[in-house]
Amino acid sequence: MSTPRPRNATGDSFFAWEGDILIVNILGKPSASKDAIGKPKGTQLKVSVTAAPKGGKATDHMVRFLAPLFGVAVADIEVVFGQENVNKQLRIKAPKKMPAVFAQASLLEDDRA
Repeated sequence: MSTPRPRNATGDSFFAWEGDILIVNILGKPSASKDAIGKPKGTQLKVSVTAAPKGGKATDHMVRFLAPLFGVAVADIEVVFGQENVNKQLRIKAPKKMPAVFAQASLLEDDRA
């Protein structure tokens, strides 16, 4: 029997690495004017999508929007929790690209160390 993953796997950041898996906490904003990655807000990354929040469709749209930005297939992104909630966690398998906000956050963490 496997041990359930903790929801706070990212600690004080909005993302963390577990091997080659990128774990990202998301604060979703459905029905936005455009699809966009925003700024980190505490331990979550704000992601806006144009899709309406009906039956998890906004989350599905978000995954399709994020996949090419990370250089992965849609199937490589798992919604751990929050399919029908603005608070969600994603696990992205072996991302080949990283949006700029991740590099900026990594630099800030390096400054704190």
